[in-house]
Amino acid sequence: MGDDILIVDGYNIINAWPELVALKDESFEHARIKLLDIMTNFQGMIGGLVLVVFDAHQVKKGLGVIEDYGGVQVIFTREGETADSCIERLVSLIPRGTRVTVATSDWAEQRLVMGQGALRLSAREFLMQVNEVRRKMDIKKTHPGKNSITLDDVIDSEIKDTLERWRRSK
Repeated sequence: MGDDILIVDGYNIINAWPELVALKDESFEHARIKLLDIMTNFQGMIGGLVLVVFDAHQVKKGLGVIEDYGGVQVIFTREGETADSCIERLVSLIPRGTRVTVATSDWAEQRLVMGQGALRLSAREFLMQVNEVRRKMDIKKTHPGKNSITLDDVIDSEIKDTLERWRRSK
């Protein structure tokens, strides 16, 4: 990602990813922390700026808070401001030419940010991307001296099997 910016609709992702939904049912705080831990690891691998926005618009006298969580910027919206409106405002403030991606499955939000020039990533697509980065991290851990990763290291076993069947059928 480099200088790219990723904006994550925190509660939207928590309500869409199975491992976070299960945690949320026990405690929203645990689910938030787990998401932020995942985002910290993700940001460490891809670089760039990662912003996670949480909806706090119903918090009485909430002033809005921006915190750093291991290199990830966490934004709790102020009273009366939804995460969607905060994300739209952030996208509008980012200079043209900067690649901005918004991770949310909220269709209306996706359309609004795309209209402002941002890319959209559904919660499902984002989970697939995060899992791919996790897999690459695992490969680096198991092959610490290896300078390059081959296609064989990263493609799914089902895809490998399909490709092998195609190769043998010729």
